[in-house]
Amino acid sequence: MVEVKNKGNEPVDNLLRRFSRRWQSSGIGKRDRKKKYYQKPATKRVRKLRALHRLKLLKEKKRLIKLGRLEDEKNKFMSGKIGKS
Repeated sequence: MVEVKNKGNEPVDNLLRRFSRRWQSSGIGKRDRKKKYYQKPATKRVRKLRALHRLKLLKEKKRLIKLGRLEDEKNKFMSGKIGKS
């Protein structure tokens, strides 16, 4: 816990600045952020399933590009369809 006491007639913004400096240097914010966004490591099976799903999507995308139903991202910029109003 970080504590900062008022030094007599100290303005609130100086007090707040001192508090935030101490809070940052203590590492509490980093630790809490890590805890907030923590994700359990995926199992080997789940990683394999995600990789297979990614490959399946890529294969389907290539098939649609070949059939002409989906435009290739590389060629979108050259054709002038993106960026023109």
